[in-house]
Amino acid sequence: MEIDRDFLNSPPVKTVRFGGTVADTLAKHRQGDSGDYELLRHQLLPWVGRSQAVVDEYMAFLSNLVSAQTVYLCACLKMVVSHFSPKRVIICEGGVDISDSDDDDENLPRNFDQCHQALQLIARYVPSTSRFLMPILQENFPFVQKSSRTLECYVHNLLRLSMYIPALRRDVLELIIGKMLKLDVSASRSDIEEAEENTVPSQRAEDGAEEGLFEMDEDMSADAPPRPSVMAHPVADRLDTLMAVLLAYIKDVCHVNGSFHADRTKDLYRDVLSVFDKLILPTHASCHVQYTLFYLCSFRVALAEAFLEHVWKVLQSPSQPAVLRQAAAGYLGSFLARAKFVPVLTVRACLDLLLSWIHRYIDSQDSSGRAACCDISLHGPFYLLRLPGRLLHPHLQTQSHAGGQHEERTTAQCFTRCDIAVAF
Repeated sequence: MEIDRDFLNSPPVKTVRFGGTVADTLAKHRQGDSGDYELLRHQLLPWVGRSQAVVDEYMAFLSNLVSAQTVYLCACLKMVVSHFSPKRVIICEGGVDISDSDDDDENLPRNFDQCHQALQLIARYVPSTSRFLMPILQENFPFVQKSSRTLECYVHNLLRLSMYIPALRRDVLELIIGKMLKLDVSASRSDIEEAEENTVPSQRAEDGAEEGLFEMDEDMSADAPPRPSVMAHPVADRLDTLMAVLLAYIKDVCHVNGSFHADRTKDLYRDVLSVFDKLILPTHASCHVQYTLFYLCSFRVALAEAFLEHVWKVLQSPSQPAVLRQAAAGYLGSFLARAKFVPVLTVRACLDLLLSWIHRYIDSQDSSGRAACCDISLHGPFYLLRLPGRLLHPHLQTQSHAGGQHEERTTAQCFTRCDIAVAF
């Protein structure tokens, strides 16, 4: 009972105490009295998710801090970015403490709104914020083996940040796509398909024939069985989640109130294409991430044609490394063969370019007077150009008009009459 009386009569224990209100402490700090300033700074760190009055006071505190003491800028940015993912909670299972994400927090959208409000405030007071923010975003990116929800929240907040700090958009896209490529190459398509088939074999049997990899105009039947929201392969599930977030972002940027916005789309296309050249094109065994660019090109035929022209320049440029020219040939053929929104006339025009280049190359080799030999190091671009022709041949056959056997005849002539093709 003695313990109970002491407990009831004693005041509540406080971890940190400082006198006066937040406004009074900030006023003292401006006058040079910083006695309670550090205590206040640590006391207000858990500000996300608290009452609006506390959040407003903290916003005022942030504005005063970064405008008067820019040495605290990075610390403030790290604090805000740390809230881009669900907080960690400790779950005890079988006597073992397991760290996990608090994914079910209903206040997450409100917390994220407050974080972006703080970042916009800091960027308004410190114009050079973007220069210091990007390294912090890279450092705090969750490990790719974290839960899908954790990755989804962080990537969503990065993309949202790029809307009000446009100078960071290309770097943000590069960061996100780089992480997605790590997931993409770590799980082969055969492994993903095997995991899906082993999980729901009966549903896969009802799905019928395999669908195309890039059939954007196909309408899903209302009677079709619903596909599982979570993929069986854990890496594929994380990648699928990030792909959905990025594709939704691309659609939102390119459309304003449901209407296509040409200027915004062009700017985004340039940024995504730059990331494609830097990361996607040199990456071996990427199966899915490139479809973000393909999806962007589907909004207008002009974008698709611009992408084809860009890839063609890489393919036929002798100054480009052979591995990049080979990858460009693969993307050219894959895009033309699968993208239903590309007109047949455009496909034929690309095939004419390929054939013209092949003819010129064969003529140059025949006129050189050297003996023909099968040497990939010497004739690599010539051999790799066969890939687009093979991919486009069935595509054109199914969509050609009467008498449209031009591509079959000219392709056969090119690859059967020259000496280097016979040697190959």
